[in-house]
Amino acid sequence: MIQQWRKWSSLALLLSGLWHAPLVWAELLSVELTGVEDDLRKNVLAWLGNAPETPQSRSNYLHSARSKVEQSLKALGYYRAEIDMDLNRQVTPWSLHISVQPGEPVRLRNIDIKMVGEGSTDSALTDLVASTTLRPGTVLNHSDYERTRRGIATLAQQRGYFDGVFEAARVEVEPVGGTADVVLHFASGPRYAFGQLLYDQDIIRQELLQPLIKVQEGEPYEQRKLSETQAQLQRTGYFSTVILRPDLGRAENGQVPMDMTLYPAKRHSFDLGIGFSTDTRERLSVTWRTPKLNRLGHSQETRLQYSSINPSGHFTYQVPLSHPLNDVLQFWARLEDNEFGDLDSNQKELGIRRELRSGPWVYSYSLRGLDEAWDAQGLDQESDYLLPGLSFSQRQRKGSLVNPSSGFSQWYQVEAAHGDFGSDVDLLRLSARFGYIQSLGAKHRLVLGSDLGAAFVSDSDRDQLAPSLNFFAGGSQTIRGYSYQSIGNEVTVTGDSGDPVRLVVGGERLVTASVEYQYSVTDSWRGAVFVDAGDAFDEGEFNLNVGAGVGLHYVTQVGAIRVELANPVTDDNPSWRLHVAIGAEF
Repeated sequence: MIQQWRKWSSLALLLSGLWHAPLVWAELLSVELTGVEDDLRKNVLAWLGNAPETPQSRSNYLHSARSKVEQSLKALGYYRAEIDMDLNRQVTPWSLHISVQPGEPVRLRNIDIKMVGEGSTDSALTDLVASTTLRPGTVLNHSDYERTRRGIATLAQQRGYFDGVFEAARVEVEPVGGTADVVLHFASGPRYAFGQLLYDQDIIRQELLQPLIKVQEGEPYEQRKLSETQAQLQRTGYFSTVILRPDLGRAENGQVPMDMTLYPAKRHSFDLGIGFSTDTRERLSVTWRTPKLNRLGHSQETRLQYSSINPSGHFTYQVPLSHPLNDVLQFWARLEDNEFGDLDSNQKELGIRRELRSGPWVYSYSLRGLDEAWDAQGLDQESDYLLPGLSFSQRQRKGSLVNPSSGFSQWYQVEAAHGDFGSDVDLLRLSARFGYIQSLGAKHRLVLGSDLGAAFVSDSDRDQLAPSLNFFAGGSQTIRGYSYQSIGNEVTVTGDSGDPVRLVVGGERLVTASVEYQYSVTDSWRGAVFVDAGDAFDEGEFNLNVGAGVGLHYVTQVGAIRVELANPVTDDNPSWRLHVAIGAEF
């Protein structure tokens, strides 16, 4: 028994020693560095590396410390530094004091950068040389030199100067005189052109690929065009992987053949989405996509969404026309229930749209048939509409898709209906939406937004204008402090009990604006204060509604989780309302 106890006791001591060993080794050496600040200090510490954790690594650390300090200083132009090192082995842990007097830095004197060959007339290369940070009189920084040298070599490769070499590339330092000369002579050689594009595929109709391919035989080589071609082909959804690269081994007569390999995308994909907002409550969605139904490039997307406020189903069938990304024809069908003010709406819709992209702009013209029924106390109606429409929009942003540093969006739409062409009312409907984001320094952000709308309909047809064609405001996307789509023109009807009831039925006009200031506490958390204002009203009956409040946002990869507390300050009896939303705000 005693022998067994000793055995387990020894094992316990061994494990305890292993467990605590790194803690002991982490205290083998303390290092104090004086005499340098800012970038110099950071560079010295970076060259020295982490504190030693074993006796052997401590020995190696001490042996190389002086050399590493010298190299770290020279990298930033300090060749005449005085370095004193004092090691105290009588304390635990050992103490190393490094004292540095950096002295005067070496400064650049002559900058000799030359481009020889066809590259000497290439504006991209000459502009790069002209923009170098290597200037006479500036402190020598070897990183700047390396950045310039690598930049020239990289850009030359990207622009097809595959034979380019540096005939001279050096920094000549005179430590005593405190000067340095830079010599960079690059012989570019000839610029190659794109050769034949070689690929084999039976995934999609050949004619659909041609508008996407930016690599044209005989044109000067540009790596950018390869990247653009890959990105365009990938965006179609037809391919899971696109590999496009030059075959330099078969280059001849100044041309480089291009090899492209295309791998088909999965035939079907399914996405499950879960979300929540105080406007539409919890949301569960299922999306089924088929990016390529046939060799003609047809695709479909079916989306089913459940929400207690607006459950919906949407089917879209897409046909590429002259360009699979920039010119498409869409057919769609939609079923949706929604709550507009005090009205419960049921919508059935069929439509066709042609969508075209030109630069940052998206244009579309469409025709949709809408059958909408709505009801409330004492009110039960249904109307049919045939609505031709035109829309155009633009969205520009910088930074993250879901959390941009700046951006501007604009959207405009006009739709019309006429009693002689399949509609129950004559209607002209105009709407516009604007969004603006601008970062003001590293932590400050301004977010602006506005919605405008006008529906022109005769007085006799006013009651037949469906809720989805009226305008409403209120909720987390328009005027916070008010419930979802609770702001709109009101009418008095006789309720089921026979008493008069006031109902919010929407307005012919819409004007809203929002101003929000955000402050980033950390990269993930930010606070916000905001003021929203506006109204949804019939002509001549504008009534200003103002909501103001504060918010807390947590930034995620799918957008910000926004928790906001707002007050309808213009109400007679204002009360605070909580708004919660998840997703991109722009």
